[in-house]
Amino acid sequence: MHVESVPAAVPRWRAPTLSPRLFRGVALAAVTMLVLIVATGATVRLTGSGLGCHHWPGCQRDQFLPAKGFHSEVEFSNRILSLFTVLSTLALALGAWRTRGAGRGVKLLALGVLAGTLGQAPLGAITVYYNLNPYLVIAHMLLSLAVLGLGVLVLLEATRLERGGATPLPPLARAGGAALLASVSALVVSGAFATAAGRFPGSSGTTVVPRLGSFYPSVYWHVRAVAAFGIVFCLLAGWAWRERRRFPWLLRGCAGLLAILLAQMAIGEIQYRTYGHVPWWLVLVHVAVAGALFGWTVGLVARLWRPVAVGRT
Repeated sequence: MHVESVPAAVPRWRAPTLSPRLFRGVALAAVTMLVLIVATGATVRLTGSGLGCHHWPGCQRDQFLPAKGFHSEVEFSNRILSLFTVLSTLALALGAWRTRGAGRGVKLLALGVLAGTLGQAPLGAITVYYNLNPYLVIAHMLLSLAVLGLGVLVLLEATRLERGGATPLPPLARAGGAALLASVSALVVSGAFATAAGRFPGSSGTTVVPRLGSFYPSVYWHVRAVAAFGIVFCLLAGWAWRERRRFPWLLRGCAGLLAILLAQMAIGEIQYRTYGHVPWWLVLVHVAVAGALFGWTVGLVARLWRPVAVGRT
């Protein structure tokens, strides 16, 4: 009897899946890049390099790479780092969809991080086109912080995937966290306006970049935002101390946030007292620490709703 041969089934190629531990590493790398881009973006402004490249994506109309010059090199270096930031957030988004156990929420958060990072490019081009309009500069910075916050949320979810989750904290703690998040948002917004009113408008060329309002009135409101944040933080930290046996991680998180806050306040005080001749690098440190403060606060508050398993860090 004749038997026809049956061709062997061709195996279908499948994209590799990520372990929760590897995905957490990808998320940590993306958050690191998002912090760095906040710092380098501030460097562009504070060194007067905001108009160092008048075109996008190339630096000049007739050439892609910048001509020799400090300001062009600073601005173009920030664009190069932006490319690596986009790649890291692309890896984060792809990783979220290929990680075992990752839910719809974390996948959408990761896509939001990628979308926000991609959105920085056209916003930056528009900002340069309008000669560093202060409102566009503020929007550029606040978008960077918002994307950083989303990245921190993805990192938290990646940690929960790896180490397990726990029951949300009591409503009183979560309410305090919501108030802390609102106050840190007011803090960074008021800080952005204070920077826009300061002595570093963003360009040192012939184009006049207007400051937004006056420095001292802007600082007046910024200091009050800091005070509001401090009050809410003290209330949450007091509760964390009282409940330290149940939630030791919360007390450690509050201690870390306090250290960042004290450093930020000290730098801000030095800036205020040396306003007429404050070096640009000190303002840069202030902006970088503000990014760390915002990211740490977002992570701490989110963990009140989405804590990691008990007994783990």
